[in-house]
Amino acid sequence: MPSRRREPSVDGMTQQHNTTNLPKRRLGTQGLEVAAIGLGTMGMTMAYGAGDESSAIATLRRAHELGVTLFDTAELYGMGTGSNEKLVGRGLKDVRDEVVLATKFGFDMSSPTGADGFGLNSRPDNIRRVADNSLRYLGTDHIDVLYQHRVDPEVPIEDVAGTVGELIDAGKVRYFGLSEAGPDIIRRAHAVHPVSVLQTEYSVFERAVEPEVLPVVRELGIGFVPYSPLGRGFLTGAVKPAAEYPADDMRSWDERWQPGNYEKNLTAIRELTALAEAKGITVTQLALAWLLAQGEDIVPIPGTRSPQRVAENTAAAHIALSPQDLDRIREILPRGSAGSRYPESVMPTW
Repeated sequence: MPSRRREPSVDGMTQQHNTTNLPKRRLGTQGLEVAAIGLGTMGMTMAYGAGDESSAIATLRRAHELGVTLFDTAELYGMGTGSNEKLVGRGLKDVRDEVVLATKFGFDMSSPTGADGFGLNSRPDNIRRVADNSLRYLGTDHIDVLYQHRVDPEVPIEDVAGTVGELIDAGKVRYFGLSEAGPDIIRRAHAVHPVSVLQTEYSVFERAVEPEVLPVVRELGIGFVPYSPLGRGFLTGAVKPAAEYPADDMRSWDERWQPGNYEKNLTAIRELTALAEAKGITVTQLALAWLLAQGEDIVPIPGTRSPQRVAENTAAAHIALSPQDLDRIREILPRGSAGSRYPESVMPTW
């Protein structure tokens, strides 16, 4: 029998849920369907300090056991070595036909540009090269979702869409996705080849997509995948000031952890935590339930290295928030968090 655990309900009481029976959601109009909560894997190999392969593999497998079907990786997450994609491929090898693997191209991994990381490269030859590498690293004959990781101003988006369309025609890719693209780019790409999903940061902490981006993807019938739905860890409860993180942890430079912003955000988290506790749920579950309540076309991909945290995150798919709850959350964070999500030098521009 499938495993069962008691999960919090909306009124603070507990009730049983079959944890392998996550609700399904459609992303786009090309046939992509996934469980309501996915798993982001970036932190397993980069950005949050040293990772541990055994715990990462255990997390991937636990996520699958709990009903997660969308697993998100990228060329960048392995710094050009394929390490993250290989990890995902090994962890999910035995259940490949039951999951949706999403990966990304778009950086020039051969040319680091200093403190800002890598340059961009969405030329057609690089897209094809990265796709072939990803197929090999993942150990699969097709990529379910192939995203352009960042818009490359040097390459017309029409060329990008056309190249991914060719990969779809060849059977190497199933669905086309964009990441951190603005309304004009989305429309132009979609006119060449249907875009199934857009991935961009979105959470109670970060809501810049609401005025212009979400209306466009909904007009065009494109699904939306929020990354960093837990505020890059600020909503997990184990936070500390920027100066206390090592240099290889992005929270050491993220503006939301800097003095002044950190204290304001911590106060907001305490208020959100009080609301969550009054409902018998965790603040991370509250934040994920808030995102799911923003539309049936939204599938967040919280990242974690912990099997226990995966169980907590997926339970949020069974939590419904009242209109009063949603109003209270926006009262606590009327404009999102204090501090920009990226330094100005690398902030995606729409």
